[in-house]
Amino acid sequence: MGDAANFLDVHILGREYRVVCPPGEEEALRAAVRMVDERMREIAEKSRNTPPERVAVMAALNITNEYLSALAANRADGQAVGAPTSTCFDSAALKRRIEDMDTRLATLLEIS
Repeated sequence: MGDAANFLDVHILGREYRVVCPPGEEEALRAAVRMVDERMREIAEKSRNTPPERVAVMAALNITNEYLSALAANRADGQAVGAPTSTCFDSAALKRRIEDMDTRLATLLEIS
């Protein structure tokens, strides 16, 4: 029974979610939840009356953009990276696409 699933109840932007968490990963998951919740709250504060789904997408794009920027910076510095490299993965192009999506979402939210 060592592989039994753990469930954690977490709160993000005032909503409760039950998520599966591998044994021993609880603190890492809680840290991720705090990061996502903080980012979503920042975005929700700036763009009032925005549906939670849009806030979640914008938060995901921002967090992913930061992650990809850190990966690119680490690669440029010759440091080891936490994610495997791939010749078909163009992080600069992906970063540009994420920034473009973020800009388009922000524009849509201003119109709404």
